[in-house]
Amino acid sequence: MASNINDWKKEAEKQMKGKPVSSLDWHSPEGINIKPLYTADDLTSLDTINTLPGLSPFIRGPYPTMYAARPWTIRQYAGFSTAKESNTFYKKNLAAGQMGLSVAFDLATHRGYDSDNPRVAGDVGKAGVAIDSVEDMKILFDGIPLDKMSVSMTMNGAVLPVLANYIVAAEEQGVKQAELQGTIQNDILKEFLTRNTYIYPPLPSMRIISDIIGYCSKHMPKYNTISISGYHMMEAGANSVLQTAFTIADGVEYAKSAIRAGMDIDDFAPRLSFFFGIGMNFFMNIAMLRAARFIWNEEILKMNPKDIKSCMLRTHCQTSGWSLTEQDPYNNIIRTTIECMAAVLGGTQSLHTNAYDEAIGLPTEFSARIARNTQIIVQEESQICHVIDPMGGSYYVESLTNSIIQEARKILNQIESLGGMAKAIESGLPKKMIEEAAARTQARIEKGEEIIVGVNKYKPKKNEEIPVLEIPDTVRLEQIESINKLKATRNNELVKKTLADLTKAAESNANLLEATIPCVRARATVGEISDAMEKIFGRYKAKTELISGIYSSEYKVGKHDEFDETRKKTDDFAAKHGRRPRILIAKIGQDGHDRGSKVVATAFADLGFDVDLSPMFVTPSEAAKMAVENDDHAIGASSLAAGHKYIVPTVLEELKKLGRPDIKVFIGGVIPRQDYDELYKDGAVGVFGPGSNIVECANKVLSELEKI
Repeated sequence: MASNINDWKKEAEKQMKGKPVSSLDWHSPEGINIKPLYTADDLTSLDTINTLPGLSPFIRGPYPTMYAARPWTIRQYAGFSTAKESNTFYKKNLAAGQMGLSVAFDLATHRGYDSDNPRVAGDVGKAGVAIDSVEDMKILFDGIPLDKMSVSMTMNGAVLPVLANYIVAAEEQGVKQAELQGTIQNDILKEFLTRNTYIYPPLPSMRIISDIIGYCSKHMPKYNTISISGYHMMEAGANSVLQTAFTIADGVEYAKSAIRAGMDIDDFAPRLSFFFGIGMNFFMNIAMLRAARFIWNEEILKMNPKDIKSCMLRTHCQTSGWSLTEQDPYNNIIRTTIECMAAVLGGTQSLHTNAYDEAIGLPTEFSARIARNTQIIVQEESQICHVIDPMGGSYYVESLTNSIIQEARKILNQIESLGGMAKAIESGLPKKMIEEAAARTQARIEKGEEIIVGVNKYKPKKNEEIPVLEIPDTVRLEQIESINKLKATRNNELVKKTLADLTKAAESNANLLEATIPCVRARATVGEISDAMEKIFGRYKAKTELISGIYSSEYKVGKHDEFDETRKKTDDFAAKHGRRPRILIAKIGQDGHDRGSKVVATAFADLGFDVDLSPMFVTPSEAAKMAVENDDHAIGASSLAAGHKYIVPTVLEELKKLGRPDIKVFIGGVIPRQDYDELYKDGAVGVFGPGSNIVECANKVLSELEKI
């Protein structure tokens, strides 16, 4: 082999006109050095090869026959508007070949607010289905037999009322709890780390998880009580090593918490499931899933299980939403197909493929059909299901799998030294690592080092507008009408009693899911149930911190005129006006995705702006008040959940009330291009859609501020 390698190097260097072959090496964002050629020699020292599917350490898959006997489950994560609208959508998808339901709830529901709460005026039904009571849940699953349908529900903050609503809806459909199958996400550590749709502080939140695991282990043996999610870490900026390490660390923390609560590892671990995000680095994502199975097996073996199923990592996957672009949007169909293939070749158990238009809004029926058919075609036409782990034995994939294992172990050891993932999250280390990775990625894209077709290379001459599903504001009015009708017809004394019992349960060691179910049967709302526990637990408010220096550090290598010129403009502004341009980056509404706002904030700070960063979940009036108190020149509002048409006029109205209509309002995020004119008409002075170049955005802000 050695002589052959030498011959290859000679021929390769001849082709490269004398340059060393090592110049073709690529250093990935994960810190892994990728060579241009892998051979059998790269496998000789690995302890991860010569394994079989269905056997420990499960690198080649959790089941012996994998897709050869049973393909992965095709799911589509969906929910919007009202329960009735979502139910119609589900039935069409099921009739067209979808195998299981994956429910998306709106942000008001996620955060434990009823639709009539003033804090959620711009959020109801916009990014998922609004569920205020069991009556909504019954409509959601009307005509869908819950004893036969696997239902996955992405819910963490308001997990108790939502899961209880599902149980009671099934009960009133005639389905026993023991017959229910599916998954509740129930992953609160990830919420504190990236997604941010938490309600209660970490300690009671961890108790809720243990109570759900305990209850379902006894009463719902077919049900997966937690889906440990790395997806939102990836969307927040985590690379494959960070996603692997932090997701496994979360799982270890939950397992240890359940054991401390008196449960045996084998009573719950076989029902744990995972959820990974799949991005555009094809082979890295295949290797990530294989590495995650190996590390989970390694970590659970330390807890002395007797059932080998406890060591088996089973996962759902979803293609990346962040990789979708507004520019040249039909490219997103190709991106999703590549990511779909990576998830399948990595050995996922179920999969959701994003629709091409999700860069700018909720999927339409047309785009959802393409996304679903992507999976069906791969499953039915590609013939890859006939072979178990077809990537097994690949010199590159096996080496990459081992590299991810080694790098993830380093991070896991670091987390263990801090006292586990909960302590690590408290320290802020994982969040800082993810935010730094996101800032570096943004800078690489803007410098053209990381190519995104249609965004920073091969740009289309004309931006193509595509149809967007828009949720009308009347949805909130319909939900409020429903709530009022419910409260007028239910036994309110019984509701008060069950809610009081729930509050007492929160004060004691009683099982909280068991105490929530009677509240739902009595027709208590999601908001009332959440409030009953908030009396004891309180509502958590995270500290918002701004990182600096990461974005600019990527520009220090080489010459970058556009960055330096913008920095000079902010210096000139300061010299002319006696202070630097000052902007409030505001997260308005209940959306917790803060990658965009954090990256923009750190980039603007590095470009010479004074940046104020609002807390999460502020209202328009709170944002306006902050801007006035800080004497900001501008507000940069972040909108990712279809609330842009509500945010702009409302913020401007609040500024006017406070006597500061001179403060400029910009808005950025997931905003369809066809809405730009309306936002400008409402008074926005800048609208920045997905994929906007931050240096260009900063220049636009500066030019508008010079008009003051």
